[in-house]
Amino acid sequence: MNLFSLRRSPPNLEDLALDAFQPSKGADLSSDFLMPSVERPLQVFVRGQGSWLWDSADRAYLDFSQGSGANSLGHSPSVLVDAIAEQARTLINPGFALHNRGMLSLAERLCHLTGSDQAYLLNSGSEACEAAIKLARKWGQRHRAGASRIIVASNACDGRSLATISASDGSTFSHVPFNDLAALHAAVDARTVAIMLEPIQSQAGVIPAAGHYLKGVERLCRELGILLILNELQTGIGRCGQILAEQSYGVRADIVVLGDGLGGGVPLAALLARGRACVFDLGELSGTHHGNALMTAAGLAVLDALQDRGFLEHVDTVGQHLREGLARLAHRYGHGELRGQGLLWGLDLSDDCAEAVVKAALYEGLLIEAPQAACLRFTPALTVSKSNVDEMLLRLARAFARVRTAQLQCRKGIAV
Repeated sequence: MNLFSLRRSPPNLEDLALDAFQPSKGADLSSDFLMPSVERPLQVFVRGQGSWLWDSADRAYLDFSQGSGANSLGHSPSVLVDAIAEQARTLINPGFALHNRGMLSLAERLCHLTGSDQAYLLNSGSEACEAAIKLARKWGQRHRAGASRIIVASNACDGRSLATISASDGSTFSHVPFNDLAALHAAVDARTVAIMLEPIQSQAGVIPAAGHYLKGVERLCRELGILLILNELQTGIGRCGQILAEQSYGVRADIVVLGDGLGGGVPLAALLARGRACVFDLGELSGTHHGNALMTAAGLAVLDALQDRGFLEHVDTVGQHLREGLARLAHRYGHGELRGQGLLWGLDLSDDCAEAVVKAALYEGLLIEAPQAACLRFTPALTVSKSNVDEMLLRLARAFARVRTAQLQCRKGIAV
């Protein structure tokens, strides 16, 4: 394995902040024709295997982001590659208006695994959230005198999918602070049809719901006769050591949204409905690629892996190893709180240096994310090994050291 060279002189803070890394040698492609969306490093990545990515200069990077957790089984796992290749040779997309075996099998598997009654397959988390909101409002028309307002419990940022929806339809959404049951009580009125939240607020910095809070939300919904919608785009499909994060909290939602890890990197999401929430009629859902044979083959391969003996135990065991290692590093470098579950962790930093740490980590051949200015997020493959975790901790420690050195150099310069 041609691993990334680690023996370099430390850049100063300005280098880290201004993204002074040079593009990989051999990268002959330009980003000039891409519409601007997010800031990306200059490296061009060409292949991946498991927890590793290689760029066009054949430098290896340890990936503890995995597409924000979408690559649940890691990069190009053989089970996923084989399933997609075999399906592509047979049938890709017969059309939305026709059944295919994968669509029927995946819907049935998801319902059995999650204790749901109906499932609908989509392409993205945004689509799944929109469908959940549409379903809740249809229920409100039928059972709550046309109520349509949805209360969103969030902590500064509730993730791209829900934030996009809320921004486009702000008049029928109410936002209340996360983990504040009193605020929820005060916000509910006759126009309210549902409460929607993430069990763990991933984009806000991996902030888990308190156990008593989530149980209180469920109890409130039952007492007032409104729906509970759980957005499990980033917490479901084994990420937190269970099929769904709701299981670890001992609650049960009326509607669940799944995405990210369900397709193992292939665009795939799902809407799950239970009991009284199953109110959609024919013609109320559509989508050119929804539930096509190719992407459902990927979803079935992911569920097969998830149900392998010992898979979820592995997530818990390695997740605990990761938690302990991050806690040691946080203590050594004076950083803050560590939060999470399974293989979803967020680490608060001592100041707003997360962007610099991410770039220093890239310099060390490590890919991580910073959902907030003072927080790092770790979403490795669910198949990650303890040795991968140990290697990540070594590289992260070097990144912390580089940023610390650069900060000290900067302060000395200011003092002079």
